[in-house]
Amino acid sequence: MSQPAQHVTRRRFLSSTLATGAATFAAPAILRAAGANERLNIAFIGVGGRGGGNLKRLAMTGGQARDDVQVVALCDVNRNNLDSAAGLFPQARKYVDFRELYTFTDDIDAVVVSTTEHTHAYATLPALKAGKHVYCEKPLTHNVVEARIITEAAEKANVATQMGTQIHGMSNYRRVVEYIQAGAIGPVREAHVWVDRAWGRQSAEDAERHKDIVHVTERPTEVMTPPAHLDWDLWLGPAQHRPFHEVYFPGPKWYRWWDFGNGTMSDLGSHWVDLPFWALELDAPLSIEADGPEPHPEIAPASMSARYEYGPRGELPACTLTWYQGSYKPEIWKAGGIPQWDSGVLFVGEKGMLLADYGKFVLLPEHDFQDFAPPEPFLPVSPGQHEEWLNACKTGSPTGSPFSYSGPLTEANHLGNVAFRAGGKIEWDSQSLRITNHEAANQFLSREPRDGWSLG
Repeated sequence: MSQPAQHVTRRRFLSSTLATGAATFAAPAILRAAGANERLNIAFIGVGGRGGGNLKRLAMTGGQARDDVQVVALCDVNRNNLDSAAGLFPQARKYVDFRELYTFTDDIDAVVVSTTEHTHAYATLPALKAGKHVYCEKPLTHNVVEARIITEAAEKANVATQMGTQIHGMSNYRRVVEYIQAGAIGPVREAHVWVDRAWGRQSAEDAERHKDIVHVTERPTEVMTPPAHLDWDLWLGPAQHRPFHEVYFPGPKWYRWWDFGNGTMSDLGSHWVDLPFWALELDAPLSIEADGPEPHPEIAPASMSARYEYGPRGELPACTLTWYQGSYKPEIWKAGGIPQWDSGVLFVGEKGMLLADYGKFVLLPEHDFQDFAPPEPFLPVSPGQHEEWLNACKTGSPTGSPFSYSGPLTEANHLGNVAFRAGGKIEWDSQSLRITNHEAANQFLSREPRDGWSLG
């Protein structure tokens, strides 16, 4: 097959600015005159687990503090995590409550948020309102309305933002995007994403397949004493109060509970749906229909699927995107029509198919593409998501997963869970942030925070 003609898409245009270093926002005055090597003052909220990894990736190199980054503040509700981080950066101010951190921000240029999912928006929004650059772990927010609030606040703040989907900066995803957008398999009207993980309210089948996961089916009635190093009330944050129990803490136990996370879909969806969302230039879905077990009021499902319908996007045709997790798989996978990868992304085009995962991809049927001439690369090589964001903070260069992109991606992922909890097909009006055909489903778009917590 000969190489197909290439066309310039919106995403390709945006990505080309990354290659040229063109600024996509005006840097704050404190940084506007700074060179690329100017020291950046960063506050870190959440410094254990993923947060500890972000701290080391952004503030250290070769086991030593970076010359161009100054850690000015550290915050964690887990005092063990906080003390460990403070041992690396003893000059930094220490906080347990990030609301107190935001009482003084004059010496802060940027903020890294690596808390649990249900506090992401509450830790991120004050930074944006203060005009600080923000790196926030995935998923960007706990629910649909929070995602829209953060997306709009980031646009107004005009600062460097990045959601922590590290795979977005790696070479395999970029090459897949190039193949799809160059037309290697023709127009794509169908895509499928599946992951093997089955974290949530498990059936007997899920429990048997994932014996490493604690089997939880109901909210515990037993009351436990929180560990001495954990401020349980601050860990709960905007969530309604409940007694401590070991089924919630430490992570990732919490993310199966609706009050704290959204199960597998919002977590792994941030990584796996990212690829078709990017390659197919997806935006707001028109409708979503989910399939799975009877929805539980407290716990996300272990296994489920959700089918999205998207309208035309410029030159691109209308398409469907279907998500599967746990025991759910695409029909073509179950029939043996494609390689039996545990997790993957399948693009179905008019000229063939492309199957991808984090580290590899293949054109199918392989015999039809034996003489295929690959498209010329057009996406720049990324230095990695962390370096992208640091460079953006200093120079105004773009990032790969700014909130303008990761916000809508997060909304879409959450809508899959909304459809599941609603128990039927939902029709989505993105502009008004309303489900138009199922009034009761709108309750799942947001939540009422407890007293003392507000995104107002």
